[in-house]
Amino acid sequence: MRLSPLLFIALLFFAQGAQADIEKIAIPTKNGMSSYWWPKLPSVAGWHQDQDSSFRYSVNALTLDNVMFSNAETVMYAKASFKPRIPEIKSLEMLIENDKEDFLKNFPGVEIQETQSLTTADGKQFKSFTYFSKGAGNWERVTYGEEGEFFLIFTISSRSKAGYDANVRAYEKLIELYKEQP
Repeated sequence: MRLSPLLFIALLFFAQGAQADIEKIAIPTKNGMSSYWWPKLPSVAGWHQDQDSSFRYSVNALTLDNVMFSNAETVMYAKASFKPRIPEIKSLEMLIENDKEDFLKNFPGVEIQETQSLTTADGKQFKSFTYFSKGAGNWERVTYGEEGEFFLIFTISSRSKAGYDANVRAYEKLIELYKEQP
């Protein structure tokens, strides 16, 4: 019996699911298949997924209820990076260092500080950093984890310090409720 190439690719997508709870969506386009991978996230009161923005930015995009992601003061999002697609990144520490370097290059003057790690529902410690603007810019907290063949990145980003402060507890709750397998 011979598998069609599309069926084989679909099976490969779903075979990886045993290693982390990752949503894997493949959409046919005129240029081939577009793949979207992001962590499945628990529900957090007052927040919802903005599916259009999730596809646009290739992340699991969350915004406050009754607010659109594109004009929200504060948003949260999560990304799953498949390790074989980024072979130059050998460890979680290397991913974090690259991220810090990118922030400093693209946002001169940003203050980066390691902050309290966050513990997931299945007891994993994820490293967390703040990326705060010294003036105009965003206030962000980025939390990094690793599960099987994936690096996970969770972010809260706000256009104001007040928006960040008002919503950082919901962000912490999101990660506290997150599990590798529900």
